[in-house]
Amino acid sequence: MTPTTAIDKTDLSTAWARVKEENPKLRIRDAAKLLGVTEAQLLATRTGQNVTKLRPEFVEILQEFHRLGRIMALTRNEEIVHERKGEYKNVESIKGHGPMGLAVNDDIDLRIFFSPWRFAFASIDEGARGTMRSFQFFDAAGDAIHKVYLTDASDVSEYEKIVVQFRSDDQTATLEVAERAAKPVERPDSEIDVEGFRKAWAELKDTHDFYPMTRKFKVEREQALRLADPEMVKPMPADSFKFIFRSASERKLPIMVFVGNHGMIQIHTGPVENVVEARGWFNVMDEPFNLHIDQEKIARAYVVKKPTDDGIVTSLELFNNEGENVALIFGKRKPGIPESEGWRALVAELAASS
Repeated sequence: MTPTTAIDKTDLSTAWARVKEENPKLRIRDAAKLLGVTEAQLLATRTGQNVTKLRPEFVEILQEFHRLGRIMALTRNEEIVHERKGEYKNVESIKGHGPMGLAVNDDIDLRIFFSPWRFAFASIDEGARGTMRSFQFFDAAGDAIHKVYLTDASDVSEYEKIVVQFRSDDQTATLEVAERAAKPVERPDSEIDVEGFRKAWAELKDTHDFYPMTRKFKVEREQALRLADPEMVKPMPADSFKFIFRSASERKLPIMVFVGNHGMIQIHTGPVENVVEARGWFNVMDEPFNLHIDQEKIARAYVVKKPTDDGIVTSLELFNNEGENVALIFGKRKPGIPESEGWRALVAELAASS
């Protein structure tokens, strides 16, 4: 990626102040788009005021979050926002797998890919909801990867200690970012060993083997679904997620919801109860778990079956217009335990209705 010129902080701060005055409810992510900069660049203009730059010691920072008590973790892509409350514990760096990590907990459940992580900030915002303290992490282009917000049950004194502990020597109010990396291009279907790919799919032993399989055969995620044995994949209406969430709520069926980006996957495991549709967004509004789906941006959906040692595991997978996987929904399960019959029945109903 080619570095771009750092934007003048004074001009950007003035422009941002004007935008906020005209639209006080505009979120920083949307303000950045309006101003033609990235969210991290806009956040950096407040350095020295209510924002502190942190050293890029990402694993070490995350491993201190257990001190905060109950927090809200937020991970999103352009289409979906995933918010989960709980204690941020058990962060591990996985050796031998590149810069990867995970946090396996009942509430804060994460799969972390540190390669794109570049910038870290601590931010304090004053608004209609009071004082919001957060840690925010961005990639080299200045796009958000992950955020952690304090709740009323969090320890503010520990937050302040962590900020001091990881405070960067660089507290300038500008940020030099890079151009966004080009998105991968699909190889022509004619160049894919479809027969070998389908055979490998049929021989899967674990859902975690799916991604390595796509890399082996050099297929992109949605391309893999298109080339799969039709017995394993069924295209569905883009809004199929509505039936899944509403039915899971009505039946009190616990599910797993994976949402992520190139640097983080965040997982909710458990019930979904308060399902609400409003202003183009489809939402789960539960106390520990919030999900916000921008319905117009979900382009395609598929029911996908993957063989495992525990039997077939079924998911609903959502994609955007660019063929990027933006969410996966499963029935609640753990390795060694077969998929629940309630989940299979729900997905079968969905497939039969299309």
